Amino acid sequence: MLTLVALAAAACGTPPAGPASSASTQAVAVAVTGAASTAGTPPSVEPGNDWIRPAGDYSSTRFSPLGEITVDRVRDLAVKASFATGNAKGHEAAPLVVGGTMYVVTPYPNDLFALDLTQPSAPVKWKYSPAPLPASQGVACCDVVNRGAAYDNGLVVFNTLDDRTVAVDAQTGVQRWSTTLGDIRKGETITMAPLIVKGKVLVGNSGGELGVRGWLTALDLATGTIAWRAYSTGPDRDVLIGPRFHPFYPTDRGGDLGVHTWPSEGWKTGGGTVWGWISYDPGLDLVYYGTGNPGPWNSDQRPGDNKWTSAIFARKPDTGEAVWAYQWSPHDLWDYDGINEQILLDLPIGGRTRQVLVRPERNGYIYVLDRITGEVLSADPFERVTATLGIDLKTGRPRENPRKKPALGIVTRDICPAAPGAKDWQPSAYSPRTGLLYVPANNLCMDHEGVEANYIEGTPFVGANVRMYAGPGGHRGELIAWDPVARRKVWSINEKYPVWSGVVVTAGDLVFYGTMDRWFKAVDARTGTLRWRYRMPSGVVGQPISYRGPDGRQYIAVLCGVGGWAGAIVSGGLDPADATAALGFANAMGDLPGDTPAGGRLFIFGLP
Repeated sequence: MLTLVALAAAACGTPPAGPASSASTQAVAVAVTGAASTAGTPPSVEPGNDWIRPAGDYSSTRFSPLGEITVDRVRDLAVKASFATGNAKGHEAAPLVVGGTMYVVTPYPNDLFALDLTQPSAPVKWKYSPAPLPASQGVACCDVVNRGAAYDNGLVVFNTLDDRTVAVDAQTGVQRWSTTLGDIRKGETITMAPLIVKGKVLVGNSGGELGVRGWLTALDLATGTIAWRAYSTGPDRDVLIGPRFHPFYPTDRGGDLGVHTWPSEGWKTGGGTVWGWISYDPGLDLVYYGTGNPGPWNSDQRPGDNKWTSAIFARKPDTGEAVWAYQWSPHDLWDYDGINEQILLDLPIGGRTRQVLVRPERNGYIYVLDRITGEVLSADPFERVTATLGIDLKTGRPRENPRKKPALGIVTRDICPAAPGAKDWQPSAYSPRTGLLYVPANNLCMDHEGVEANYIEGTPFVGANVRMYAGPGGHRGELIAWDPVARRKVWSINEKYPVWSGVVVTAGDLVFYGTMDRWFKAVDARTGTLRWRYRMPSGVVGQPISYRGPDGRQYIAVLCGVGGWAGAIVSGGLDPADATAALGFANAMGDLPGDTPAGGRLFIFGLP
């Protein structure tokens, strides 16, 4: 086995830069092996000219089949247009591109801009302002972010912080419908990007840290009327579990487990919110999505498996009927929400092609599941894990580490990963050309003390004192190239802060991602070598996209504007001296204000 250490950096300054000299090294790409194993493919590949949903395709690969911007040509990438949003909160959204128009959703107040890509400077065509209730800001857990919109049948659909889903005419910006789905008085908000499947708009809620009961709701795309709602906790009739529900593991079988695995009526304030990513397999006609942490964080107050929190569901999109479910973290102890993206692939495993979903999970393991049955085929750590001792493939359950179990009034130290996980919401990308998964990761650990929590509607329901800090090596983030078939890391790039941006990978064998200290980068998808970077006015926590413009050329677009949970110390103006601020995240990010201001700007990059 050849081990190669490639030093990757770029010239300093705002203008685009090509490959760097070793004198300006900022990151180290470690190539663990020479090549990936046999590449897999997503079950369906959609046209790559436009970008109509944050994940690109239904399989959530975030792969662009456009290859005009190559490893050799990316050094010439330059800014073609930029647009200031007028907002200084965390910009976590992905832009959309439909025909000659780009759509951008901002953090609260969730303005939707349409930009004319047929014009050189991409001027604003129209702006739609949904005017969410100002009080919604006060119950948002982790900044007032929005993760993007979706397009279908002439409508741009997105969510507002005050629990509305809105459909806007893509041509005119005129509102077609608006549906209220939650209640901010309970602590409910909506920050996730919807997914549109078979004329249904799928939306989930946020608020697990306020005792909100999680749900996924389907709305009719044409009218906005609610078609069905599936709760994450409670009796089977509420969870939409019926006779066709066949989970793979025995511990997930039985009636009304969403009630019986909780103390008394704990399921009513038990979390399991659905604020992350949804994927869809048209062949199996199944949508896949995860549920958030149970509430409160103090696990002593909720004995039992706490179903169906920190879990994944497979459902029929027409009716919401559950087909199978699996818990990543039964009786979650450390706020390991199960809401991350699931990449749907057909991979060669065990001598045959398997229909799988690949999930880099918050608990520190990259899972490969059979997406027909929910069986765990493999689960391997991709960052340091001390919280558990591995995943038992016979039961599907994590092996507990008794030395790291939190307790009331006791400080448990060196729990890795920390509450944001080895990877939080920030989505990965997969290239069928390289067979590699590109994972934006966190290298964080924490100390945890359990405290008594009391539920009061619309107020924090946490029950823990947490202080986070950098994991081994001192870097707090990492971009990882992972081979899901060989089950190993191929290369990685250490970053100073958590890699809180999304990732896009292209047919030009380039991986694009951003850093919280203001760099937007392109690296070689096969080796991790830095090929280009650009200095942004604020840290990048948005999701980059690739599209073909009206002129037939390939472009890359991304929003900058530091924030979200990781960047709340900047966007929220928090006191770095308060180690418990942002649920303990501020303790790990005290130096971030020195590396980036707040901001909010869209950049579009292209070749000369």
